Amino acid sequence: MGRIAGILNRLEGLYPEAATTLAHKDAFELLVAVMLSAQTTDESVNRVTPALFRDFPTVEAFCDAPLAEIEKRIRSIGLYRNKARHIKETARILSTRFGGNVPADQKDLESLPGVGRKTANVVLSVWFKEHRIAVDTHVARVAKRLRLADWEDSALIVEKRLMAAFPEESWSTLHHRMIHFGRYRCTARRPECDACILKEFCRYPDIRP
Repeated sequence: MGRIAGILNRLEGLYPEAATTLAHKDAFELLVAVMLSAQTTDESVNRVTPALFRDFPTVEAFCDAPLAEIEKRIRSIGLYRNKARHIKETARILSTRFGGNVPADQKDLESLPGVGRKTANVVLSVWFKEHRIAVDTHVARVAKRLRLADWEDSALIVEKRLMAAFPEESWSTLHHRMIHFGRYRCTARRPECDACILKEFCRYPDIRP
C-alpha cells in the first residue's frame, strides 16, 4: 500500500464516522457556528449556540437583534465582540443580497464579514456537499508533520498540497479526520507519538518547525 493510501486507510479506520462536531440545523446555523469557532473550541461554541439560535431563530431575527443582545449570548466565546458584529452584518447582507439564504459560492461566502477561506470551505463541504479541504491549525500541523506540506507553508498552500496529493472524493472526510487526529492525538504539545498509527510517515520530533 502506498504512502497516501496508507494515510487515508489508517485515518478512516481510526475515525470512520468523522464529521463536524458543530451543532447546527441549517446552513445559516452552520455558518454562524463556524464563524464562532475561530480560535475557540467546538465544545465552547456548542454551549452557546442552543440559546443563541433559540432567541434568534432566523436570519431576520439576527438583523433585528440589538448587537448588545448577541454579544451577551456569546460572551464566553473568544473575540465575542468582533464575532457578534460580523454575524449581525452577515445576516444583513444575506437578507439584502441573497434573499436570506447562505450562498453556495466561494466568492460570495468570502465576501461576508468574518468569513475567510476556511469557513467558506467548511460550509461548502458540510452543507453543500462539495469536495473541499478546510485547513485549520490541526490540519496544518498534521500535514506538516506527515511531510505533506512544508513548515513555512501558509494555510492556502497546505490546502493546495493536500488537494494535489489526495483523491478529490476523499477531501471532505479527510479534513474532518485530520482535525480529529490533530485535536486528540497529534496535538501541538505532547503528541501521542509512541502509539501513533501514522508514525512511519511522520518527521516529528526529528524535525520541528
